[in-house]
Amino acid sequence: MRIAAGLAWLALLVSGAAQAADDASIFKDADLALGQKLIQEHRCAECHARKFGGDGSAVYRPLERVKTAGTLRGMVEQCNTELNLGMFPDEVSAVAAVLNKQHYKFK
Repeated sequence: MRIAAGLAWLALLVSGAAQAADDASIFKDADLALGQKLIQEHRCAECHARKFGGDGSAVYRPLERVKTAGTLRGMVEQCNTELNLGMFPDEVSAVAAVLNKQHYKFK
C-alpha cells in the first residue's frame, strides 16, 4: 500500500513538472541579453547552417516539431550536451528564452 501511495505521489509530481514546463513561464526570469550573447559566442547560427543549409533558420521549421516551451528548452539542452558547450541550466534557459521570443512565441 505504501509503495502504491508513493508511486501515485511521484506520478503527480512528475505530471505537475511536465505541465509547468509546457508554458513559457519557465523563461520568466531568463536573462535575454545573456542568451543572445551565448548564441553568438557558441556560433549557433553557423552550426545550424552547416546542419540544415542556408542561413540555418530551417532548424525552426516545421514549428510543429517543438510544441512546448519545455521541449524548446530540451532542444537547447540537447545542443549543449551534444556539443559539450558547458552551459549551466540558467544559461540554457536564457538561450531558449531568446529563441522563444524570436521564433516560437510560446505564452
